[in-house]
Amino acid sequence: MTGNRTNSKVDEFLSKAKKWKEEYETLRNIVLDCELTEEFKWMHPCYTYDTKNIVLIHGFKEYCAILFHKGALLNDAQGILIQQTENVQAARQIRFTNVQEIVEMETILKAYINEAIEVEKAGLEVDFKKTTEFIIPEEFQNKLDEIPALKTAFEALTPGRQRAYIHYFSEPKQSKTRVSRVEKYMPQILVGKGLND
Repeated sequence: MTGNRTNSKVDEFLSKAKKWKEEYETLRNIVLDCELTEEFKWMHPCYTYDTKNIVLIHGFKEYCAILFHKGALLNDAQGILIQQTENVQAARQIRFTNVQEIVEMETILKAYINEAIEVEKAGLEVDFKKTTEFIIPEEFQNKLDEIPALKTAFEALTPGRQRAYIHYFSEPKQSKTRVSRVEKYMPQILVGKGLND
């Protein structure tokens, strides 16, 4: 492991970790052996090649994971990549519940990381679904049809912001909840803001 590739913010993150500390440290050593640059993004250790995100280490209640930013483009020869939710288009995880699992998979993990680096070197991009391919919930479509300014403002948002709204408005099972969400966020859409802005 090369010392100049580590990041003091990751050192701090690891020193404060209560859960998954040993797992994080083991994953960190494996990733750094692959000659990636350690950064700290989205409150987690993130590893880049030529400033491009390759993998992120993160933890949840039930597991910790290494996340491949363009995991959908990997061959997944071992069949171990997991799509977190049906809405995640590019990223894929490999999950762990203990250090032993990580140690046993070190060779495989390095092969996946090296493949991810090659994907980045080749300039490959994930073919994201277009916003027009997502189904707009009826409650939101009605408002877009009723209020031309809302339709114009929504279409002016970035595709990612549009998808976030469509997903958020589609989640509830009950129509009244969907209506309530649409009405709550209409003012935000009208001023050109995304769901989380």
